Amino acid sequence: MADSGSKKLPHVPESLLKKRKQNAELRAKRAKAALLNKKRLKVKRRDVFKRAEKYVKEYRVKERDEIRLAREAKKHGNFYVPAEPKVAFVMRIRGINGVHPKPRKVMQLFRLRQINNGVFVKLNKATVNMLRLAEPYITWGYPNLKSVRELIYKRGYGKVDGKRVPLTDNEIIERKLGQFNIICMEDLIHELFTIGPYFKQVSNFLWYFKLNTPNGGWRKKNNHFVDGGDFGCREDKINSLLRRMI
Repeated sequence: MADSGSKKLPHVPESLLKKRKQNAELRAKRAKAALLNKKRLKVKRRDVFKRAEKYVKEYRVKERDEIRLAREAKKHGNFYVPAEPKVAFVMRIRGINGVHPKPRKVMQLFRLRQINNGVFVKLNKATVNMLRLAEPYITWGYPNLKSVRELIYKRGYGKVDGKRVPLTDNEIIERKLGQFNIICMEDLIHELFTIGPYFKQVSNFLWYFKLNTPNGGWRKKNNHFVDGGDFGCREDKINSLLRRMI
């Protein structure tokens, strides 16, 4: 009687037991993967921080060397001539009306298809000649470290699968440029500012910069910069213009 009155244990289907086991294994795998990923990100953050520190030290040493050499030259009654800039920032300032085919082709090669678009260009004999051809339609100069950093952080977009993607995470940079040991924003800035060995790859990865019209507007687009206008080379004066456009 006692056996017949006792309650039977509910029968659990074998398929349900297997499903529970699979779910438990999956949760364990996910927890393990999350832990490993957390450790990996911690190591990467440390590496990125060390790289940034190294670059800051490099920039400071370079700046101090320039000051020291200028002072020594002045002390001995000479003039110190700094090295020629190796990188320029080029912007388009005029539209398409009445553009000769040669300047149009140059601007197409520089990816300057719209007004206020800008790109970084490595300066050599070929690129300088191209800039001279398209000079009435562009303005360019030599960006300093602050300008490069602001452009990358505030206006930087990458090209991922042909799409314009904002650089919100270092993972995007590492996926596209990790093979060149470029894994973070500071690597991008360093490569552009110092004309590193992978400047071309970095420049191709970056989408052209879309800037605002400068605060206060342009002065006179049809005149050269040295004549009180806007087009042509403005050397380091490009930095003050960029402050008004970023």
